[in-house]
Amino acid sequence: MVKEIQPYDVGIMLHSINTISLTNAKKRWRRAYFTIYFSNTMVSIAKNALSKSLIDPSYSVIEIFPQLVVPKGGINEVPDHLSDIDQTVLIDTLKNKDLKTLGKLNGVKGLAEVLDTNLDHGINGQDLEKRKSLFGSNTYIKHPLKGLFYFVYEAFKDVTIIILMGCAVLSLGFGIKEDGIKEGWYEGGSILLAVFLVIAVSAISNFRQEKQFDNLSKIIILNIGDQIPADGLFIDGHSLLIDESSVTGESEHIEVNSVTNPFLFSGSKVADGHSRMLVLSVGMNTAWGKMMSSITGNENTEETPLQARLNKLTSSIGKVGLAVAFLVLFVMLVRYFTGHSEDENGNREYNGKRTSVNEILDSVTGIFSAAVTIVVVAIPEGLPLAVTLTLAYSMKRMMKDQAMVRKLSACETMGSATVICTDKTGTLTMNQMTVTKFWLGLEHIEKQCLSNVIVDKVLELIHQGVGLNTTGTVFFSGTVPEYSGSPTEKAILSWAVVDMDMDMEKLKQSSTVLHVETFNSKKKRSGVLIRRNDDNTVHVHWKGAAEMVLEMCTSYYERDGCVKVIDNDTRTQLENVIKGMAASSLRCIAFALKQVHSESLTEEGLTLLGIVGLKDPCRPGAKKAIDTCRSAGVAVKMITGDNVFTAKAIATECGILEPGQEVCEGEVVEGVEFRNYTDEERMLKVDTIRVMARSSPFDKLLMVQCLKRKGHVVAVTGDGTNDAPALKEADIGLSMGIQGTEVAKQSSDIVILDDDIASVSTVLMWGRCVYNNIQKFIQFQLTVNVAALVINFIAAVTSGSVPLTAVQLLWVNLIMDTLGALALATERPTNELLNKPPVGRVEPLITNIMWRNLCAQSLFQIIVLLTFQFKGKAIFNVNERVKDTIIFNTFVLCQVFNEFNSRKLEKRNIFKGIHKNRLFLGIIGMTIVLQIVMVELLKKFADTERLNGLQWGICIAVAALSWPIGWKPEKVFNIEEWYESWSSRRNKARRKASLLQIKKDEKEYKRSKPRVGSVEEDAADVGFLSEEEDVVIDYDNLHLAFDPEKSPKFNC
Repeated sequence: MVKEIQPYDVGIMLHSINTISLTNAKKRWRRAYFTIYFSNTMVSIAKNALSKSLIDPSYSVIEIFPQLVVPKGGINEVPDHLSDIDQTVLIDTLKNKDLKTLGKLNGVKGLAEVLDTNLDHGINGQDLEKRKSLFGSNTYIKHPLKGLFYFVYEAFKDVTIIILMGCAVLSLGFGIKEDGIKEGWYEGGSILLAVFLVIAVSAISNFRQEKQFDNLSKIIILNIGDQIPADGLFIDGHSLLIDESSVTGESEHIEVNSVTNPFLFSGSKVADGHSRMLVLSVGMNTAWGKMMSSITGNENTEETPLQARLNKLTSSIGKVGLAVAFLVLFVMLVRYFTGHSEDENGNREYNGKRTSVNEILDSVTGIFSAAVTIVVVAIPEGLPLAVTLTLAYSMKRMMKDQAMVRKLSACETMGSATVICTDKTGTLTMNQMTVTKFWLGLEHIEKQCLSNVIVDKVLELIHQGVGLNTTGTVFFSGTVPEYSGSPTEKAILSWAVVDMDMDMEKLKQSSTVLHVETFNSKKKRSGVLIRRNDDNTVHVHWKGAAEMVLEMCTSYYERDGCVKVIDNDTRTQLENVIKGMAASSLRCIAFALKQVHSESLTEEGLTLLGIVGLKDPCRPGAKKAIDTCRSAGVAVKMITGDNVFTAKAIATECGILEPGQEVCEGEVVEGVEFRNYTDEERMLKVDTIRVMARSSPFDKLLMVQCLKRKGHVVAVTGDGTNDAPALKEADIGLSMGIQGTEVAKQSSDIVILDDDIASVSTVLMWGRCVYNNIQKFIQFQLTVNVAALVINFIAAVTSGSVPLTAVQLLWVNLIMDTLGALALATERPTNELLNKPPVGRVEPLITNIMWRNLCAQSLFQIIVLLTFQFKGKAIFNVNERVKDTIIFNTFVLCQVFNEFNSRKLEKRNIFKGIHKNRLFLGIIGMTIVLQIVMVELLKKFADTERLNGLQWGICIAVAALSWPIGWKPEKVFNIEEWYESWSSRRNKARRKASLLQIKKDEKEYKRSKPRVGSVEEDAADVGFLSEEEDVVIDYDNLHLAFDPEKSPKFNC
């Protein structure tokens, strides 16, 4: 048996040879060995030096393509120098597509050597676990879900909750001191229960929302071809086309090869061809991983418009409540220590030294308890809970309308939106390309006549140009053809098969493909070289952007097979055909060919076969949705990567631009033009822009930033990874549920599940409904708080006691108001909401109409209940405890009736549609039942007495007066009329001051002796007078000549 000699054995043998006995041949062998040995040593030294120049032991590199076969003589340990490789160098090379740096590293092969990776077999499978421990695995590190306790902690940070907690502690202390632990815990315990309920509902609602979207993020969207799992480099392959639309937003496929573009990125999809890939970055080090990390790691803490308004409102109410509480405390302490307060028997409470310390402490404790009650009255405990319930209910209903809300606050923010920036493809359009026009030379061929009017020779050439120069495929499922490839490829193949009777299998058998040049985004064309099997002739076919293919042509086919030369006039006509189709929102693709004698893809002297126009039709509801948004006062801007002609045509078809009207200057711009503006120019022109064509993701982000700086509330739609910055920057990010990438969804606030612009208008309507419902509840809640605060304040200052206890007020503020919030939250959106302008970012939360309604109801309740407070015992002939119960019961029933008033802020028909809202009626019934239980059964807890039928009847009758007052509040309290009166007086004073100034300048006019008409012209120029008015200037009484009522600028 012959032993196999290893290279290492040969080296030992040659080293140990005695040179004295060597022949010349042996000496040459020995010199050759030393030369090879020295070369290998130098390569090894260079490799080690290179690896030491890449230093950062914290990051990983490297896993290669799947086959993990140990090469013969392979290594068994992870090389030490791998831990010294700087991952950032590799990441930057990929990110910047840096061919220069790649060349310095000796290309893919050089990198593979540095990484100790065999390009044929991959890495050594035996060291896989060690590499994982050293470099990590190709997995995305998801941020852990926020737990329930996180949301509990967040709820505790609310100012309202903090104040209530302080009141609860004080109330517990004072109550136990005054009444003992058995009964003294009622008020403090009730406040704590209220706090617990608010925190629990808010935290659980937010926690369920967090889990809900986590389930959505695990949905896998399948597309044609494989998804690239990591970042890396092209090793070898054939006709590799990559769809990077999810990463870059570009819909055209990118050719990847080893020379001009070897870079591959995770998240992209293989559209055509095959290749092997060297992985350089995995997991969190990939471009996709870094994008996800930046998005999920940086939470947007910016307040929404409603949050800002609510915080301001709560802060103001808290300050008022504390101020009133301190005033009550001061007045009651002064009354007590000056001897003006009396006990239940009419005796003076404080008698100087004769009053014991315990008696003083008991009295002061009662005074502090009354002050705490005032604070409890002022703070709207139910407001945070009501807002949470409203948003949660609306979020659930919006899901049925194809909108999945990721952030509760987005429900109401959408109602404040003033601008929507929308994509074109898939949002305004169907993302379903179809061929709608075909030009053969200078003749338009109708779709139904293609096979009948075109001669067979030309038809066969068109079949070759379509069927062989494509990255798509045709296959049959039974008798129905199905197509694969990009939307453009599928549309052209479908047109050729259905309308031109192309047989794909027969076509492939009739010709042999010699060479393929795949689509290039710069050249915007693809080519194929074929040899026909019947006559052995060689033809080159080109397909691509019509204007670029036309430049390569010198002749064109007519439908009868004749070939005619393209002269200057003909070229102009063909260019006009292309422009006309583009202006009709069609994408123009041209086909051309040439018979050649050498196997090369020539680009000159081609013959034009034809031009097709493809259209991505607008969604059926797009125009109506945009009209709806416009009537609601919301501007819609289209931002697209298409050319200006196509963008204008789609915008006109969808209603963003008015059909038949000339586009004004600045309404349609290109992205490069917008980004080259100065900051001042952008801020000046951004409102005018309605369509931005040829835009990049940076342009979209720039527009959002400009609009926000101008005070707009901006909503943005997006579906690609590159849209993430704009989605995060916008007040409301709307991602697409079908076409949208995971990064886009994570960046958004609302996911539009059907990708339809019509759903965006539905979300807008829901947002306004949420905002309106919250306004209704705020009006309802503040009526309770204002009335209770004034009643308790006046009673405490005058008599030293309060008729409404803390427990009773918590019952009204929490239980009733929570039920009331739920009742008002169930009001469904109506089209009337879209007839109003958006509230924007700076409009007040409480409008003049709300103040009018609130003041009218509060004033009514204050008058009635204070009358009961001071004259109730005499009117009803009852004791103090029954009188206080009547006050409490009337107060609660007033809120029940006022809840009907709150259903409509402006219109007085408060019962319209009430029969459809069974939940509202059910909640009203439940509230009345609970109030009966509170008064009749929970006497000790609620500090009440049972009422007879007559007393209940009086309470109901008095409370029912809330309805007529709600019907005509403007007669009771008209804020708007008062404001207009004050504004009118202010304007008159300003006009008087202006006229006095004119009198002083009168002599100057006289001295200047103006020509006739000059003053009139000057006045018209500055806007004092309109040019149409026939005005005679009396120079002697100049100050009387200007009518302020007709001169708006003059009035100012």
